[in-house]
Amino acid sequence: MNTKYKKVFVYSLIASLGGLLFGFDIAIFSGTIPFIAPFFNLAPDELGWVASCLYVGCIVGSISFGKITQYLGRRPSLILVSIIFIISSIMMGIADTVTELIIWRIIAGFSVGGASILSPLYIAEISPMQVRGKMVTINQLAIVIGILLAYMSNYFLSHLTHNWRLMFISGSLPAILFIIGAIFLPESPKWLIYRGKKEKGLRELTKMLPQAEVEDEFNAMVNRRVEDNTTNKGSISTLFSNKAYLLLLIIAIVIAVFQQISGANAVLFYAPIIFEKVGMNVNSQLLIQILIGSVNLIFTLVALRLVDQVGRKRLMVVGSGLMAILLLLIGLSFQGQFISQQLVSVFVLLFIGTYAATLAPVTWVIISEIFPISIREQGMGIASAFLWIACFGITYLFPVMIDRLSTFQTFLIFSGLCTIFFVFLLTVVSETKNNKV
Repeated sequence: MNTKYKKVFVYSLIASLGGLLFGFDIAIFSGTIPFIAPFFNLAPDELGWVASCLYVGCIVGSISFGKITQYLGRRPSLILVSIIFIISSIMMGIADTVTELIIWRIIAGFSVGGASILSPLYIAEISPMQVRGKMVTINQLAIVIGILLAYMSNYFLSHLTHNWRLMFISGSLPAILFIIGAIFLPESPKWLIYRGKKEKGLRELTKMLPQAEVEDEFNAMVNRRVEDNTTNKGSISTLFSNKAYLLLLIIAIVIAVFQQISGANAVLFYAPIIFEKVGMNVNSQLLIQILIGSVNLIFTLVALRLVDQVGRKRLMVVGSGLMAILLLLIGLSFQGQFISQQLVSVFVLLFIGTYAATLAPVTWVIISEIFPISIREQGMGIASAFLWIACFGITYLFPVMIDRLSTFQTFLIFSGLCTIFFVFLLTVVSETKNNKV
């Protein structure tokens, strides 16, 4: 890490705790599955709805916070996300009916949707171009740390009497930590300057960058604001009336959707169901999730090193191609005819590692870089909403798919989707590494 940007790194690290909340909440549910399914007597489609209703809130939250942060600012919006998360985590843990659990999961999703755009948005705006990809990838690193912490929490809490309740309530702990950290965050200088608060923006900028770079960076931000104001008004209608921006929006939406329907989230969220198919008991299922979470973390560190060196597009193309192959191998291993079922765990770990080093982090980098600042909140909000719509769909459908189709057929479908994404990335998407942010 370049020492002259150490303050940017520290602030990015704090902001990335929003990603940790995001990762923790989407992963904690997987550990509750073996316990809430019999507790509430849930059929496969009912389990899918309880799992996926979180993403209904995410859809609303990602769109709403795109507008909220435009007026409140980045820092207050991050704090608001944490408060909602604390309340909803506790209420999910004390829910006595499935209806109560669903309502509070939707509210929790509202905060998760907000966190999904706020953290990468804030980090992208405070980071110089030279380290921007690496800084935004820190958010993905925090997400996978949140996932790993959730898996570990699930494993250790599973042995206690009120296991699934404690699993949900444990989500309030990282949110409390985030609020404490957010108190020390400066506001985004780019947001302040874009809102016409130049003097305050300059003061905040001096807290982040070396003194020698402050003036040049400040002038660049002011000039960019003038440039953006002369070309558009920054409204949602601009996205649809301007053909160039509409194309960027469509590309961002396709990338966001395919990140979710690639099959990785099915593995991350429903590992207990998948490994039950090869005869693992509950304890082993939760234990292998910790291994999955560890691989996820290790390969996200690889992405942190590669994203600014290799570039966004190349990582995405390689990742989608490898994932398509590995998904086919996972499906074949469940067949047991061509590949031994004992290799299922190996292929799953390789698949998660590939996803963690490519699609998982780079999607958020591209979405944060592809739009001009004047329409960034709206563009990221809409793209993120589609991401959550896709996540809702795959989370709802996977238990049904694996119940009604063979496991081979299910993973063959995911392999085909990754192949389509590979072709799209190769032929349509441009490199965003050197885009102005």
